[in-house]
Amino acid sequence: MQSRASASPQDYRGEQTLATALRQYEDARYSESARNLQNAIYQGLSDKDRVTAHKHLAFIHCASGREGECRDEFGRALDIDPKTELTRAEAGHPRWGPVFRSVKAAR
Repeated sequence: MQSRASASPQDYRGEQTLATALRQYEDARYSESARNLQNAIYQGLSDKDRVTAHKHLAFIHCASGREGECRDEFGRALDIDPKTELTRAEAGHPRWGPVFRSVKAAR
């Protein structure tokens, strides 16, 4: 992971956009959150933050009934870090918990 001193201004912009997206997610502003999660990924993030962005995109897709896109986003998170896990609360969610377990088991 890059230190703040060695991070480019673009990396910092990605972090800012991710923070905005996560606030929007918490405020149930899912369309805006999804747009900013994608923007943050394109702007540049650390691997850990990219996993977070892809997980939240997966949550949004699953909650919206888009299981294929949900699976794709979980797959992207696992491509970055195969050891990715959901928190206990996330794993217990009835929509995305089973999808995540299925995607992870298939790897």
